[in-house]
Amino acid sequence: MNKNNLIVPVSIGGIIFLISIIILAMTWKSNYSSSQTITVTGSATKQIVSDLAILKGTLTTQSSTAEAAYKELENERPALLQFLASKGFPKEKVELSAITHFPIYEVGANGYQTQNIKGYTYNQQVQIQSNDVNKIKQLSIDVASVIEKGVNFNVTPPEYYYTKLAKLKIDMQAEAAKDAMIRAEKIAQATGRSLGAMKSARMGVLQITPKYSNQVSDYGINDISSIDKEITAVVNASFKIE
Repeated sequence: MNKNNLIVPVSIGGIIFLISIIILAMTWKSNYSSSQTITVTGSATKQIVSDLAILKGTLTTQSSTAEAAYKELENERPALLQFLASKGFPKEKVELSAITHFPIYEVGANGYQTQNIKGYTYNQQVQIQSNDVNKIKQLSIDVASVIEKGVNFNVTPPEYYYTKLAKLKIDMQAEAAKDAMIRAEKIAQATGRSLGAMKSARMGVLQITPKYSNQVSDYGINDISSIDKEITAVVNASFKIE
């Protein structure tokens, strides 16, 4: 009788112990699986063409007196504007800044600047912009000919921009995230696992470089020197694996 009375409690205790072991094993497996992640880097690249160009230059005159330098500037400006108009940029499309001037000091025999003023320089910044980027490019080449007209006008290399960059950045980052997921899926499948939910994602800096360039910077690149560019977005993402 005593033995029979012990069978039921012992059986119940054994079943409870077995259930506890199963629950513990399942919990451990769940925690172990949830702690397993894979981290990948995804990228996306797209070629773009600049749709805005800006050409900047400086009209400069020098003379022994401030009055003469100013008058010379006033005389050279119409010739410059006429040249620009002949290239398809009428006066209303040309942005002129305020005139600036400064004295030119004599240099002594010892090579140091003296306090004696020998003349004055007058400057005026000129800026032309257009959505016809090739037209600006050609102007930057042709503008040197104004020297033949007695106009001292110096330009810097044209700046080329892509004005739809804000929306494109979002699209590129989305494409890079998609690429990261595809890479993670392939790695998980290769090891007999399946890909779970994304745990984290970090967007890298955008690289906007000349076409076919291999330039890279930790701070990102925003090229304005070329008409044809490439934009590259990078995303570092972590996924659960199951």
